[in-house]
Amino acid sequence: MNREPTAADDAENRTASDAITRRRALAAGGAVALAGLAGCTAYDVATGDGPAEFAAGTATVADATLSESGYELNEVTDETITREVEVAGRTREVRVTNTVAEYDKAVELFGERYQAAVFAAVATPRVEVLGEALNPIADFSTRERAEIILSRYENVGDLERGSEYSTTVLGADADVVVYTAEGEIEGTGAGVELELHVGEPVEAGDDFVLPLASYPASFSDGENVRSMMNGIEHEPASDDD
Repeated sequence: MNREPTAADDAENRTASDAITRRRALAAGGAVALAGLAGCTAYDVATGDGPAEFAAGTATVADATLSESGYELNEVTDETITREVEVAGRTREVRVTNTVAEYDKAVELFGERYQAAVFAAVATPRVEVLGEALNPIADFSTRERAEIILSRYENVGDLERGSEYSTTVLGADADVVVYTAEGEIEGTGAGVELELHVGEPVEAGDDFVLPLASYPASFSDGENVRSMMNGIEHEPASDDD
């Protein structure tokens, strides 16, 4: 599904890209989750004595999909963000742990291999507030989600919103927005035109999963990115912690 950019898109595109400094998708998602809690009365936050903890499971891409797409697993990491929040007249420590599985395709420049194309599946825990599930990443605009994956590149600019399409992620329909930008492959100084695919977060048990991808436009990797999104699997967090 393609559409012409709207006035809102133009305003979004005029915004400076200073937020493209986040080095970890995890930290960004965790900060949003805690910001959402700060203004709400969450039953499980207000009634406990110790820290309120919310941990995501893991979203990864099936091996069969990887073998066809040419992407390889780079790393699976998690990060716990801790904040003190005021809830129902009490100060409570809240810990939110997000997980990201990051895949890449490398290019060889000057005898060295560098991360050129990146695919990430970010899992963030669902936070229950008065019995209602909140989606922390849903509060990000698509531009802010794009900036998460763009943190893998250097000297990024000229981020522009383009077409849209819909695909399947974890059995649900997910809208995906395509962006273009200019940037440099980290560590090389080599400037490239980038194409980004920024998905909507989808529910996965007690989590929400956000698919993101960016690659040099010359790769023409859109079909592989769509396959990677279709191949995402989700494993819930362990209850043993």
